[in-house]
Amino acid sequence: MTQTAHPPGAFRCGLDTLAQFDEIIDVRTPAEFTDDHLPGALNAPVLSNEERVRIGTMYAQESAYQATRLGAALVARHIADYLETLFSDRPRNWRPLIYCWRGGKRSGAMTTWFNLIGWRARQLDGGYKTWRRHVIDQLAMRPDKLQFVVLTGPTGSGKTRLLQALNQAGAQTLDLEGLACHRGSLLGALPDQPQPSQRGFESVLFQALDTLDPERPVFVEAESRRIGQISLPDQLLHRMYAGRCVRVQASLPQRIGFLLQDYAHLFQTPDDFGQTLSRLVGLHSRQTILDWQALIQQDRRTELFEALVCEHYDPAYRRSSQGHYSQLGQAIQFDFDPTASDGQNQAARLMSQLDLTSSHPL
Repeated sequence: MTQTAHPPGAFRCGLDTLAQFDEIIDVRTPAEFTDDHLPGALNAPVLSNEERVRIGTMYAQESAYQATRLGAALVARHIADYLETLFSDRPRNWRPLIYCWRGGKRSGAMTTWFNLIGWRARQLDGGYKTWRRHVIDQLAMRPDKLQFVVLTGPTGSGKTRLLQALNQAGAQTLDLEGLACHRGSLLGALPDQPQPSQRGFESVLFQALDTLDPERPVFVEAESRRIGQISLPDQLLHRMYAGRCVRVQASLPQRIGFLLQDYAHLFQTPDDFGQTLSRLVGLHSRQTILDWQALIQQDRRTELFEALVCEHYDPAYRRSSQGHYSQLGQAIQFDFDPTASDGQNQAARLMSQLDLTSSHPL
C-alpha cells in the first residue's frame, strides 16, 4: 500500500463541521468516554484503561521511546481488530470524524489508516479539549439570552411533576434534576441510575440550552447550587435568581401522598434508607433519627414522611437561600395537586394564570 503525502493538517477540521460526518468516533479509553464525550459519539478505544496507565507510567518512569513504541503496537492491534469487526460493514464513501483527548497520536493513527483505506476520515482539531472549551464558553453565555419562570415551593409540593406537566402542555422547560439524575435532596438519589460526571452533566446541559428558544420563557425548578454531586454553572444560577417566580402550594395530605408515590423505592432497602437518615445526626437528635429508623422498620410510611416533612424538610426550606430569587416577593401562588391525574390541565391553568400560552413570551 502506497501512502499519499498530505500537507500538515490536511485531515483536521473543527467543531463547525460536525454535521458533515456520517459518524463521530471517540478513540479514548472507556473511562474517558464515560466521563464525557461528544454527542452521539461511538467509543472505539485504541488503548484500554489499563493500557493507557501502563504507557503513561512507562513514559514517566522508564523511557519515552519505549513507551511510544509499545503504545504504537497496542494502538495498531486495536485498529486492526476494529477493521475486521466494528467497522467491517462501513461503505466506501464513509466519512467519520475521529477524536482523542487533544487531537494527538491516538486519533491521528486511526485517521491516517482510515484514509489509506479510502474512507474520508478527518481528525477533530484539538480533540475532546476543543469540545470541552466550547461547552464551558457556551454555558457562560447562553443563559443570558433566556428568561426563566422559577417554580418554588416546599418538598412534596410536586414541582418536578408540575414541570413535566408544563412540558406536556406545550411550555418550554429545563429539567435540571432530570439531567443530573437526582432529585436534589438527601433522599434524591435515583434507584439504579448513577449521576453523570460534572463534565458529562455540563455537556448535556449545554445541549438542552441549545434547543431553547430565547423568545419564549423557560420554566425551571428552583435549585440550590448543588444537585447531589453536581454543581450548577454560576451564570445559569444568576439568570434563574432573576427570573419570575411561582410559589407552588399543596396541602400536607397531598404532599405526603406524593412522597409516598415518588419515594416508595426507598422501602425496598430499609437498612440503606435508615443509614441515609443517620446522616442527619447533628441537625436532629440521635433519638429522633432512631425514632425515624424504627418507623422504616415497622413500614409505617405515612407517619415517617409526615415526620420528615414537618420536622426536617419544612424547617430546612424556611432556612434555605430562597432569598436569592429577586422576584420571590412578587411570586404568584399556585395550588397544585401532585397526586392528581390531571397534571396537564393544572399546568394549562398555571399558564393561563400567568397570562401565558406556549406560543407567547412573558
